[in-house]
Amino acid sequence: MAEKIVPHFANDKGVEKIFIGVKEFNCMGARPPFDHPHIFIDMGADHQAICPYCSTLYVYDPRLKPDESDPADCLVPNVHGT
Repeated sequence: MAEKIVPHFANDKGVEKIFIGVKEFNCMGARPPFDHPHIFIDMGADHQAICPYCSTLYVYDPRLKPDESDPADCLVPNVHGT
């Protein structure tokens, strides 16, 4: 069982970049039914990462909480019913 919940982010608006408060997350492209495979991304020591499916640029912003994003509506709550 996972020690922590990995947040999911979606880019329904098609913005160029999304600022997030975590370095490990899942990108799902857009919300269903237009999502791509939910891909786990780990930025590691970097502060940004590009999703290989939808090319969304994710930028780590330490001012944001793990459950926040900018734009704010990119965080997808309760993807797995948690």
